[in-house]
Amino acid sequence: YDSMENKETLKRMKLKSRIMHKGTRGHEITERQQRINVAISKTRYKVERTFGSMHRWFGAGIARYVGFSKTHAQHIMESIAYNLYRTPGIIVSNSIR
Repeated sequence: YDSMENKETLKRMKLKSRIMHKGTRGHEITERQQRINVAISKTRYKVERTFGSMHRWFGAGIARYVGFSKTHAQHIMESIAYNLYRTPGIIVSNSIR
């Protein structure tokens, strides 16, 4: 989330913040912050949609194994399954154009 602690951590790591701004009661976000949020959301929704679909279709996000290498292998297999699941639809939509 957008906090001073996270901003400082990103600054130490020399990374640009892509965390969306959030208003609070009595403190609305500025017009500039709204424009930044729109720019961030143009990329974020694509990533969120992918992970959300993987979660719905395959139960991704739950580690079924213990250990980094096994969990990583699970994630790779879920990614392969996601791509295989989507491939027919992509081929059909491209052939229609």
